[in-house]
Amino acid sequence: MTGPVVVGVDGSPSSLEAVDTAAREARLRSAELRLVHAFVWPAMHVPAEPSPLGPAQGVLREEVERVMAEAVRRARAQAPDAGLTHAVIAGEPLAVLEAQSRRASLLVVGSRGQGRFTEVLVGSVAVHLAGHSRCPVLVMRGRPVPGGPVVVAVDGSEEGRAAVDFAFAEAALRGAGLVAVYVAADTQAGGARAEGERVLADALSRADRPGTEVAASTRLMTGPVRQALIEESAGAQLLVVGARGLGGFTGLILGSVSQALLHHAHCPVVVVRHRGNEG
Repeated sequence: MTGPVVVGVDGSPSSLEAVDTAAREARLRSAELRLVHAFVWPAMHVPAEPSPLGPAQGVLREEVERVMAEAVRRARAQAPDAGLTHAVIAGEPLAVLEAQSRRASLLVVGSRGQGRFTEVLVGSVAVHLAGHSRCPVLVMRGRPVPGGPVVVAVDGSEEGRAAVDFAFAEAALRGAGLVAVYVAADTQAGGARAEGERVLADALSRADRPGTEVAASTRLMTGPVRQALIEESAGAQLLVVGARGLGGFTGLILGSVSQALLHHAHCPVVVVRHRGNEG
């Protein structure tokens, strides 16, 4: 059974865009959509003493209900027939979303938040979620190009192969083309070109399976890796990368490349972890 598509909700414009995207992803997968709002009491700035306007709990409850009602309305508009649940959970957003990812098929989050989710996907928190979620993480970035391909970064690693599998499945769901990209330090060097061609051929072979009909192409590019992928994302509807990689992709989601993609990609980014790395 397909796990739910989970989306972090805080009422910010970025999180509402994430709700729209998550609803569409749930519809494509025929999966349940789950809206999650997390908060930490000290960060709420709720007065310790009763407010003359009413109990603090009432103000908090009204705000949460307003945020959730808007998220539900947006979700229903995008996927009226999808099963939908929502939850308000006390805890650090990072910990809450990581726990929710354990039974999810996809976790969708905005690139920026407000209030309880401030900077939830900026800096070290973004790296942690991308590296520790138990399911692929879709981060809202830039604007997807309607009709554009799904672009996947390949490097021959287990993480890269997991990204390829996800990207082909996603392209099939969307009825989109797929572009597999290998970035080498120097494609003029015979060894680098041969390795790139081998890895790209392996990536295409993974799509040769029943039920996966995707128009796929490859690109062998020169580095630097982050700049090449950022440029490639400009014409894409989705960019898919592995959580870690080999060679030019070493530490992909733990270092500068991941930071660059999460901050500067022109389209939404999906980070995929190889299941063997779950601990």
